[in-house]
Amino acid sequence: MRLHDTAPGKLNLCLFVGAPRADGYHPLVSVFQSVALADELLLEDARGEQDEVVCPGVTGPNLAARAIALFRERSGWDGPAVRLTIVKRVPVAAGMGGGSGDAAAALRLAARAAGRADDDPLLAELAPLLGADVPFQLRPGRALVTGIGEHVEPVAGWVGHIPAAFVLFPSRHALSTPAVYAEADRLGTTREELDEAEAQVRAGHLPLVNDLQDAARSLCPEIDDRLLSLGDGALVAGSGPTVFKGYDDPERAAAVAAGLPGAIFTTPC
Repeated sequence: MRLHDTAPGKLNLCLFVGAPRADGYHPLVSVFQSVALADELLLEDARGEQDEVVCPGVTGPNLAARAIALFRERSGWDGPAVRLTIVKRVPVAAGMGGGSGDAAAALRLAARAAGRADDDPLLAELAPLLGADVPFQLRPGRALVTGIGEHVEPVAGWVGHIPAAFVLFPSRHALSTPAVYAEADRLGTTREELDEAEAQVRAGHLPLVNDLQDAARSLCPEIDDRLLSLGDGALVAGSGPTVFKGYDDPERAAAVAAGLPGAIFTTPC
């Protein structure tokens, strides 16, 4: 058995964050956009009797391993052990949903290995249990995301202007998403209500807003240099520390990326 899939990175084209709920989770209103920059995944028969995930260059717990274990538990799938190899392209702990994308792809691959369709309703039930970005990453594209990430509504033209290309400027550092949210609470940069923000997006406006940006800058001052390097229109990606900017002219975007060591050119997908 050899099954392949990809896990695109994502950008928050806008991100409004509400104050924490009673359960500690933060509601949000955001437009998620998948990009062509993607991890590559291969699922094949394991060499031993246990499922394994191999992700060269990345240490620590892997959300994709948890996804496979959760799929086995909830589906009852008792097929032979599998080996999942992930080739990372999306920066790690960078605010681009790389780990969530891998988990979503792992669910799709596990479903296919078990003889199920990769749009089996069970995957939508499991995705929120793995993380707030995983439900969107099950079906990459462009979507309005609300709740704590579990409400995913694919959108088309009404969402506003979408750049033809992006320049990503990752940081040398990593940021913990929970730490960034905690810092946003400390700084008081979350919102008491999100109805107006959602109405604004549904009306076709796509403001250059990220309510986590100041918190990410507070924890990683290097972000300021990257925002200055990209200039007006640059924004922190999700919880950071990656910074990105959209361009209508892909050639211009490619030239900017080429002139910034470590920058990455990509396009929407």
